[in-house]
Amino acid sequence: MSKPPQHDRVVLVTGAAAGIGAAIAAAAVGAGHRVLLTDIDEAAAQATATRLGGRAAAFRLDIRDPEGWTKAFDAAEAEFGPVDILVNNAGVITTGNTRDLSLAQHRAMVEVNLLGTMTGVCTAIPRMTERGSGHIVTICSMSSFLALPGYAPYGGTKHGLRAFHHAVALEERHGPLDFTIIHPASTRTGMLDQELNDPTAITAFAEKPVTPAEVARAVVETFRTKPTEVVFPALAGRVQQIAGAVPQLIRLLVPTIEAKGRRERDRLLRTGPTRLSDPSGGS
Repeated sequence: MSKPPQHDRVVLVTGAAAGIGAAIAAAAVGAGHRVLLTDIDEAAAQATATRLGGRAAAFRLDIRDPEGWTKAFDAAEAEFGPVDILVNNAGVITTGNTRDLSLAQHRAMVEVNLLGTMTGVCTAIPRMTERGSGHIVTICSMSSFLALPGYAPYGGTKHGLRAFHHAVALEERHGPLDFTIIHPASTRTGMLDQELNDPTAITAFAEKPVTPAEVARAVVETFRTKPTEVVFPALAGRVQQIAGAVPQLIRLLVPTIEAKGRRERDRLLRTGPTRLSDPSGGS
């Protein structure tokens, strides 16, 4: 079967009602692709898809639901054709010290960030393999390299997701599929608004956050280049990646990171806006 042109792929994006997912959908449509925006908030996904025009459509998907994944792929095919690119973007976060979070909060992050994405990958592989092509793009996090206070369960899901993604890519290396994983740093979404209101999440403010549109451009570029792994921003991300591999080094650095993040968070609370999310990329 012939492959579709690089500029006209069918893309399924999860968590696409707002934030990074909405920005990815907008960038993909702008690049000439056709996009199914999926989200547990169907009304918000539909509103975003309507703004993007005829090359976008919306579908409700709870990524924890295997049957929902099957229906989402079927909906994309009915609307635009078989899915060429799956962008696993949906995720949830609750910051706080581990002992202060409920078991339900821990479980929600595992079920969405890790098991939900795993379910999507397991749905995509046989469909894409049967067609002879496909690209699975996973939006992970720089916390997949770093152990940071206030982010233990969230970081744990991202460490697991990165390991899962690369292991599956190795298992499928002789097949027709491509695999890319992308690690954004702090991004101006609703998650950052949540972190601003949590004193245990001060490390998020130790660096300047990027916008959803910046992340989205990097994601859509991978549709063409198909890299194995992308850290974002590139230079700072590489430094964090190396530091995260040495637990002793992280223990030495965390007090400095926390002090810097605390100063910036205090400044924002004193003089900045009540919301940090970028309206152009959704909240």
